[in-house]
Amino acid sequence: MTSVNILTLVGSLRSGSLTAALAATVPSMLPSGATATTYDALAELPHYDADLDTDAPPASVARLREALTRADALVVATPEYNGSIPGVLKNALDWASRPRGASPLDGKPVAVVSVSPSPRGAQWAREDLVKVLRVAGARPLDDSVGVGSVGEALAGGRLVDDEVEAALRSLVDALVATTGRFAAA
Repeated sequence: MTSVNILTLVGSLRSGSLTAALAATVPSMLPSGATATTYDALAELPHYDADLDTDAPPASVARLREALTRADALVVATPEYNGSIPGVLKNALDWASRPRGASPLDGKPVAVVSVSPSPRGAQWAREDLVKVLRVAGARPLDDSVGVGSVGEALAGGRLVDDEVEAALRSLVDALVATTGRFAAA
């Protein structure tokens, strides 16, 4: 298998974010030949504005699109804000979904992870994120992982819940396998 480059997008900007802490465990779960980096500049993106979406978009948008283009697949981790995905993540996906039909999201395999301090694991955010990704042209995996009571699954920035770790590892393995199938097609 050739090397697989996975880009992680984290929908929380908060310092000490449990969403970011969980996403940071992904590289240790990757099979041999796969690497992961986190895109950490979502806060730099302007609000989506079609007037700014020209052949020369803002530099922050060009950087996001380039990072997405270089990636073979994505892991998108989201908390749940008011029953949906955070605005910063939706904004990034709006920028990434353009130009329609030729965006860096088109056909890109995506693993979706959601986290919440509640036992529901940010189910509504996860469902909304999958819908947004599909409409944007990406290919979210059929399975996703929702981590409820996330504060109990993480301790000191480390994943301590064996069931959550097994679910994430399975999701990441499926993402890499799916990416290999798309690359071979």
